[in-house]
Amino acid sequence: MASKTTLNAKNLEALGAARLAELLISLSQGNAAAKRSLRLALAAEAGPADVAREVRKRLATIARSGSFLDWRQCDALLKDLEQQRQAIIGPIASADPALAVDLLWSLLELVEPLVERCADSDGVLMPLFHQATADLGLVAERAQGKPEALADQVYGALLDNGYGQFDHLIEHLHPALGLAGLEQLRLRLNGLRGRKSGCESALITVRLAMLEIADALGDAEAYLAEYRDHDPEGLKVPVFAAEVAERLTAAGRAAEALAILEAADPEICGRQAGSTAWLDARIAALEALQRQEEAQALRWRQVERSLSIQYLRDYLKCLPAFEDGEAEDRALDLAFTGADFEQALHFLHLWPDQRRAARLILERHEELDGDSYELLSPVAEALERQQPLAATLCLRAMIDFSLDQARFSRYKHAARHLATCRSLAARIDDWAGHGDHASYRLRLGLDHVLKHGFWGSVGEDPLSFPAAGHEPAVAPLRVSATASSQAGGGELNQGQLTF
Repeated sequence: MASKTTLNAKNLEALGAARLAELLISLSQGNAAAKRSLRLALAAEAGPADVAREVRKRLATIARSGSFLDWRQCDALLKDLEQQRQAIIGPIASADPALAVDLLWSLLELVEPLVERCADSDGVLMPLFHQATADLGLVAERAQGKPEALADQVYGALLDNGYGQFDHLIEHLHPALGLAGLEQLRLRLNGLRGRKSGCESALITVRLAMLEIADALGDAEAYLAEYRDHDPEGLKVPVFAAEVAERLTAAGRAAEALAILEAADPEICGRQAGSTAWLDARIAALEALQRQEEAQALRWRQVERSLSIQYLRDYLKCLPAFEDGEAEDRALDLAFTGADFEQALHFLHLWPDQRRAARLILERHEELDGDSYELLSPVAEALERQQPLAATLCLRAMIDFSLDQARFSRYKHAARHLATCRSLAARIDDWAGHGDHASYRLRLGLDHVLKHGFWGSVGEDPLSFPAAGHEPAVAPLRVSATASSQAGGGELNQGQLTF
């Protein structure tokens, strides 16, 4: 049973309203954020109009302020703005959606002054404003205002989008705009295009907005026309051609999609950016045209080129029953035919095929890069149970790299890897010429005797030997006085060791 002094809601209720009010007044002294929270709570009791008045007053205060804010002050401001946003979309929007729409526009008007005042290197402010545009879309749909008037507001916002705060505005507001609003917005943007024919930035703004409108209307022809009529060179760029082709294919115009893609072939135009999107769009168009064999050939070519797991999975799904097993083996064997070692290991690990991954490691162990711990750590962990030797070679590569390169920050990890190697050694009967754990441990002691940070993490003397039954066939040795007097973390040379 909780004590009566435990800080919880039940015990606080027992204090009574009067005592709690005194405590809140006391605690809010000197705490502006707490005072604002209390004022909003009191306003909520009075009604949404009073909450709106408090919010509008606070937004106006923030807009008037001109002082530069450090990261701590920006964090406090972010919490303040979030509190105002919650008040707008909560009690105000529930009672008066039109008023909430007006206040959300006021909140969004703060973007430019706040970005210029805040040390916002992490970009924490912009997600809040993007959320506010999403809120605006939901609340505006409930408000059911005039779509043409909303379109005019959206048009103005798009022209004042210097920080990307309105990047998702059409996406969020198109349900509220409806057909009438979107057509009004399109009309105004076309007018702007006519007036700003020589201004590249204005034309880009218009083009992006027009593409979003086309998507909102599900109008593939309008999407195509935006490039065909106003930016024909864009259709020669693989990523843009892919976007157009996807929409044409979805609209039942796969033959046109294929023609557009062929004109933007990355191998012909020399642009590799967006080549994956281009390939996906081409495969989709071929399948829509019932040209399954060509689609499969493209998938297989991508498997051969890049050992792509996704394309292999898609390829296997489309094969007739009982043929996928043979094709899978053929694909997995590609890892042994000249592929980049890390690419091949990553492919076999993620598929997953532990047997082939182990075989690859044993055959090409000299290519293990101990600096690639992001790959070798999970690979070693996956292989520990069934393939202990391959796992050990991965762990040794990371240990050797850490010590050879004196990467002090990795010494604790290297020590942990060494402990894992010791435990795996008991399950390895054939070391395949790699040297058993005792020999490896001795070499580490000889080569890195002065890496004190590492040996401290290991918890052993560098020149100590493993437990009985695992001694290497080398006589014990001791460090000479000359060696022990060496300063720093350098390595011992042969003349500093005495047998």
